Amino acid sequence: MEEDRNLSRKTVLRAALAAGVAVPAAFVAAPALARTRADGPALEPTPMCDDGDDPTPPQMEGPYFKPNSPQRTSMVGDGPGTRLTVSGYVFGLACQPLSGVLLDFWQADTNGAYDNVRFRFRGHQFTTAQGAFSLTTIVPGLYPGRTRHIHVKAQAPGRPVLTTQLYFPGEPRNNTDSLYDPRLLMTVRNAGGGREAAFDFVLNVPGAPGTTTTRPTTTTTSPGGGTWTPGTTYPVGSRVTYGGRGYVCLQAHTAHAGWEPPNVPALWRAE
Repeated sequence: MEEDRNLSRKTVLRAALAAGVAVPAAFVAAPALARTRADGPALEPTPMCDDGDDPTPPQMEGPYFKPNSPQRTSMVGDGPGTRLTVSGYVFGLACQPLSGVLLDFWQADTNGAYDNVRFRFRGHQFTTAQGAFSLTTIVPGLYPGRTRHIHVKAQAPGRPVLTTQLYFPGEPRNNTDSLYDPRLLMTVRNAGGGREAAFDFVLNVPGAPGTTTTRPTTTTTSPGGGTWTPGTTYPVGSRVTYGGRGYVCLQAHTAHAGWEPPNVPALWRAE
């Protein structure tokens, strides 16, 4: 079928990861991918990883971002609304899943309002060793000038922050929102009285096929000659020094090599 022929390598990898099975070496190491189906003949090889798996496009942060969000995977207790589960994977340019990626989500409540005092409908999490994430929340409400959307910041260890927004298909305001980008549409379906959405991020992280970005082994001394130390758990407001400069912790986390304060503005603010 033509639909089968248009599967990207990322799509195949996602299916394998979701099923919890090992990904065949041909899918991650070979320059071309010869796909097979259990119920049919082999298909022709696909191209390299540039088969539509371009980096996820950035979008503006907007006026409502707040640092210091709590680490959590569920925000359904923050207010009423239609339950929504957003899940997916984070990949690099080589179509490999990326572990330890910081994902910070924020959104409006069911009435279209953002909580700028506390942290309702705000939270961050890290991708698993398989590059997966899952967020349980509600369908955000509408407010003047915008279509329905969810904000997110994504950052692999030691890499720049991607700030973007996720959109819902079939929304009337998609056609009138100047920020709307169809490349950022989630796949959404009704499920059990709520909704389920899927989206895979592709970060501008290089890497050869067959490799995965993981959290490096921690050490007990600061490579920057300061007080910041890998393996230490830092609460919000902690102050450290690194490379002769002071930093304030914006999000509670356990420090890892690759997340030195200058590299992770989502976690540290320079003083």
